[in-house]
Amino acid sequence: MSTAFVTGASGFIGGALTKRLVAEGWTVNALARSEKSAKTVRALGATAVKGDLDDVAAMAEGAQGADVAFHAAAHLGEWGEASDFERVNVTGTANAVQAAKEAGTPRFVHVGTEAALMHGEPLVNVDETVPLRPDSKALYSRTKARAEQVARQGGAVVVRPRLVWGPGDTTILPALADAVRRNRFAWIGGGTHRTSTTHVDNVVEGLMLAAQKGEPGEAYFVTDGEPQVFREFVTRLLATQGIEAPGKSVPRAIPGALATAGEAAWRVLPLPGQPPVTRLAFWLASQECTIDITRARRDLGYSPVTSVDEGMKELQST
Repeated sequence: MSTAFVTGASGFIGGALTKRLVAEGWTVNALARSEKSAKTVRALGATAVKGDLDDVAAMAEGAQGADVAFHAAAHLGEWGEASDFERVNVTGTANAVQAAKEAGTPRFVHVGTEAALMHGEPLVNVDETVPLRPDSKALYSRTKARAEQVARQGGAVVVRPRLVWGPGDTTILPALADAVRRNRFAWIGGGTHRTSTTHVDNVVEGLMLAAQKGEPGEAYFVTDGEPQVFREFVTRLLATQGIEAPGKSVPRAIPGALATAGEAAWRVLPLPGQPPVTRLAFWLASQECTIDITRARRDLGYSPVTSVDEGMKELQST
C-alpha cells in the first residue's frame, strides 16, 4: 500500500485528488490548518495533520514515510494583498518542498497553472517551452510562476491545468453565477475566443500519472483535449445550474481600460474591496488560451478521463 501527503486537501483539486487516492487504497495524510479543514479531509478518508504552510515541522511529520507529496494548496483569487499571495504561494511552496526533503519523501508533485504564463497577451497553442512570467502584473500569475520555479528547483514534477471545473468548484462557476444574478455579467468582445479547459477528474489523472512517470524538475500541461469556444463553454456551464447566460457584450477596450485604471486606483488610494474589473479577470474572459498537451500524452501516457459532455451531464445532475 502506498502513502501520500497532500496539502490543500480540503480544497477543490486537493479534495478530488484525496478522494481518488483513498478510493485506490492509498493511505493519505492531509495538512489541515483548521478544525473545519480537518473534518473535511477526515470525511474524505484521510488522516488530518494539524498545521499550515508556515509550519515546516508539521508538514515534515505529515510527509514522514510518504511515497509522494502532492502540493495542491494555494492562495487563489484575482485581487488581494500581495503579502498573502507571496506567503502562501511562494514561501508556502518553498516550505512544502523543504518539509518533503526533511521527511525523505522521494516524489513531489506540484499543482501549477497556465496562469503562471499570463502577462497580458493571448496564449495560443502554448506548450512547456513558453517561459513563466514571474514579472506578471497579476498577483496570482506572478506568485504562481515563482512558486513553480521554487518547486522545480527542488525537484518537483509540475502539472499545469487550465480553467479547472467540475463538482466541488468553489471559484469559477460560483463567480460566474453570482455575476449573472447581480446583473454584472457581459461577454467581452463577444466571448468568441477559444479556451482550453480541464475537468477536475482530468487534473487528478494528470497528478497521478506525474507521480508515477513525471521527470523531476519538469512541467506538464493537462486539459480536456480540444479547446472550446469560451462563450459556448460558459453558457453550458451556467446552464447546468439552471442559469441562462445573458447576451450582453462589451468591446474589449472598455474592460481592458477599466482593469488598468481600477487596479492603479485601488493600489494608490487604497479603496475597499476590489476593482470592478481586474487584469486577471479581463485576461481570463477575453483572451485566447489554448494549450498543447502533446508532452503529457507522450511522456506520461495522459489522456482525458472525463469529456466535456460527460462533465456537463454530471454537473447538471448534482
